[in-house]
Formats: sequence, structure tokens, C-alpha cells
Amino acid sequence: MLKNFKFKGIPVKDPRVAMRALIGLLLAANLAAVIVVFKPFGGSAEDLRRQQQSLNAQISQMQARLAASRRLVKNVDLARTEGKQFLGKYFMDDSTASAAIVAELTNIAKDAGIKMSQAQFNRDPIEGSDTLEMLSTQVGCEGAYANLTKFVNLLDKSPRFMIIESMQAAAPQSQGPAAHGQTLNVTLKIDTFVKQAGSEDPGLGAAPVHSAGQGQGKEKAS
Repeated sequence: MLKNFKFKGIPVKDPRVAMRALIGLLLAANLAAVIVVFKPFGGSAEDLRRQQQSLNAQISQMQARLAASRRLVKNVDLARTEGKQFLGKYFMDDSTASAAIVAELTNIAKDAGIKMSQAQFNRDPIEGSDTLEMLSTQVGCEGAYANLTKFVNLLDKSPRFMIIESMQAAAPQSQGPAAHGQTLNVTLKIDTFVKQAGSEDPGLGAAPVHSAGQGQGKEKAS
């Protein structure tokens, strides 16, 4: 039956048909080889190398960012720890700050040999904080110049975190010996910092020392 079958007028067993089919297969195989060698699916070898380099660069950048983030977290933790230590060491508790300041000033005045009057307090909020306040203490001192100088030096060396904001000296009230032996009146404004205990701050206003609690200030600072 195949003897009489023809494809478009050409017998199937014609050698020319077989040769053309073979040549077509060889051309197709060569074309496929060229595609694989010069432009393989997924990119050429050079493309793959560039892609690998790009991925390596991205990995290096991500590792650097990760290391920077770890250093940042470590620094934040260290700052938080040191901040807590600073607050615990230099910031006084809200409930005992006034009495502690009065006791410190009284001891320093006794060591310096001066007379200290009653203290007045004023509170000011610290911007950016809801739990910290600045406590300003205004107190008058009376004594000789040398004793007042010693008082200021001892106050400056106090372990408590107290800042002398201002100091005003009044002229001697009476004529007498040389200036260095005269009694001077000095008004000091001292700033310190307190941390609230979480409860509503009752405030001290401009109360005298004995109203700050514990009655110790009235007895020693009068």
C-alpha cells in the first residue's frame, strides 16, 4: 500500500525526502546547541556571574546593617542602664527630697560655722519628662566672709547633685571692723532634681522648712 502513497506528489520512500528530513533535523539540533551555548535559558554564564556578585553584595550589605542594628541595640541598652544608675544616684525621691536637702544644708552650715535661715521651695517641670522635676531651694545664710566661702566650697563638694543657680550678698548692716570680719547676709538659690513616685505631686510651693515634713528643718535651719 505504501508503494502507491504519495506526499504532495512525492513518494514517501523517495531518497530526497529522507535527505531533506535529515538535513532539517540536523539544522534544528545545531540551532538548539547554539541557543544553549550562547543564550541558555536562565541567562548566560556571564549573566549568572553578575547575578551572583549582586547577591553577594546584597548579603554583605544586609550583614553590615544587622551588625549596626546589634550595636545600636547594645548602645541603647547601655544608655538605659547608665541612665537608671544616674537617676538612682543623683535624683532624690519626691517624698524625701525636701527633708534630704534641708539636712544636707544644715550639716554644711554647721561645718562652715554660719547661721542658716528657713528654706523655701519651688518646683518646675522638666520638659520632655512626666516623672522628673527640678526642685529649687532658696535659703538665706549669715556669717563672716571666710565662713560663707567655706559654706559654698562644701556645698560644691557635696555628694548630692545640687547646683548653685544664683547667689546674692547683702551689704553689712552696721559699720565696724574691716570688711573680712563683718557679718554678711547671702541668699542662695540651689537647684536639684527629684523623681516622682508615680502618685500625684502635692507640691511644696514656698513653704518654710518645717512644713516640708519631719520638723527637722525648723529646728536646725532657723
